[in-house]
Amino acid sequence: MKVLLIGNGGREHCLAWKLKNSSSEVKVFSPSNNAGIQKIAEFVELNEKDYAQISRFCIDEKIDFVVVGPEDPLANGISDYFRSKGIPVFGPSKLAARIEASKSFAKNFMKRHQIPTAHFKAFTYENFSEAKKFVQSLEPPIVVKADGLAAGKGVVVCPTQQEAISVIERMFAGEFGESGKMVVVEEFLAGEEASILAITDGNDYLLLPTSQDHKRILDGDKGKNTGGMGAYSPTPIIKDKVLEQIQREIISPAIKGMKEEGFPFVGCLYAGLMVKDGYAKVVEFNCRFGDPETQAVLPLLKGDFASLLYSAATGKLEKNYLYVSNELFSCCVVLASAGYPDHYQKGYQIFGIEEAESIGCLVFHSGTIFSDDKIFTNGGRVLGVVGLGLTLPDAIKKAYEGVEKINFENKYYRKDIGIKGLKYL
Repeated sequence: MKVLLIGNGGREHCLAWKLKNSSSEVKVFSPSNNAGIQKIAEFVELNEKDYAQISRFCIDEKIDFVVVGPEDPLANGISDYFRSKGIPVFGPSKLAARIEASKSFAKNFMKRHQIPTAHFKAFTYENFSEAKKFVQSLEPPIVVKADGLAAGKGVVVCPTQQEAISVIERMFAGEFGESGKMVVVEEFLAGEEASILAITDGNDYLLLPTSQDHKRILDGDKGKNTGGMGAYSPTPIIKDKVLEQIQREIISPAIKGMKEEGFPFVGCLYAGLMVKDGYAKVVEFNCRFGDPETQAVLPLLKGDFASLLYSAATGKLEKNYLYVSNELFSCCVVLASAGYPDHYQKGYQIFGIEEAESIGCLVFHSGTIFSDDKIFTNGGRVLGVVGLGLTLPDAIKKAYEGVEKINFENKYYRKDIGIKGLKYL
């Protein structure tokens, strides 16, 4: 089986690793300069924004299907283009990708299909006075979201009404570019964050293990939002009864609703959740695998991952290609460049990856590059170090043992990934 993988980050390195290690014979192609992906995939010189060029490559090389990792190309219609050329794609259409690409669309979709979420309203600059009135009707903290894609950083939890109004002003003034032309203001949901991934062909779906991401830059969930500083899986926050409620009230109606409205979702549907008192509400939907949740979840899966994704991409999900290793926990700690998510430097040589792998850790490359047979930092998030264990404490311990083996200048990481899950064991 030949697979073309689109994307450059840690999620895509993990996808490449899982595709390559499927029980079927799989050859992965990639245009990425990510050092980890290049160790697995055959490099191809392609412009990821030139869909015509990519489709010609797929046809010429008889690529069986394309896996799209990031949200941006999905929101821009890459899947629609490839499907119009007869190329199967694991990834939703542009219309279906609105579930992530437009927060106002997603919230109104949830409202139409009675999917539990926070009370909200959406505003444009012309409605600024109404936005202020709505803010003043809410009890702090108040959540303000840029409507469009903002690399996981367009959500601000405001401790006061005045700060919420100030954030809305900054978004309207262009802090997040086009993404902030419309804002969503909503009530704050208390509880514990968790997430779940569903592989779907637009009709049926298969749930992957639950996880908990750590978005804030500082220990104790403080500081700015990031693309994610670590995750662990599965999370004991989601008990069996909560999982049943998530399937019944969130995943099933979302997949059914998109099909009924004329844009069936084919790919990985990510549900970011808030769980309180044994009940889950949706914080957000994403139209793709999460990052770094993917790096925590996929190592727990056994079977033929490539054939599973291919079955979804071609319209008939075959769930028996995959099963979950229920006896294992995982913990992924992200090593970042100091200064992320704001200004940071790159180009520093990385040492110790092999040493971390030698003690049983998996190391997924987020922002790295090869140069002169050496590996250098090339992004804000640099590596994801994954530890596996028979218990969550064991997995956490293993991940941090791996973290200690790896060094580069300006290395930064949170020291509390997974700790929140321990109180539920």
